Amino acid sequence: MRSNLAYSEYTQNNVSIESKEKLVEMLYEGILRFNYQAKKAINSKDYEKKSYWINRSVDIFVELINSLNYDGGDTAHYLNGLYQHQIKLLTTANMQNDVESLDTVNKVVKGLLEAWREINAK
Repeated sequence: MRSNLAYSEYTQNNVSIESKEKLVEMLYEGILRFNYQAKKAINSKDYEKKSYWINRSVDIFVELINSLNYDGGDTAHYLNGLYQHQIKLLTTANMQNDVESLDTVNKVVKGLLEAWREINAK
């Protein structure tokens, strides 16, 4: 239910999204934004907001998992495992107020975003 909320929010706020490719890019950017807010909340000891922002990032990963196309080969299976691992790291960050786990997720998402942009620029 919450995963659909993340997707719906992005589509409602960006009705003029040109393509699914652009939507995925926006979802990756959303994770980075939400994790930034979660890190800020951890540093200011606002644990309610921290949980809120981390849960938003988790919702996006769930939506990305739900949108994978397994007919295209091994890439979808790889991404599923990668996304699942990021959810575990976010859970650790949430439970232990672990900024390093957020940083790890951000590093992975930045790499995914860069690769996504490169692939879709062709």
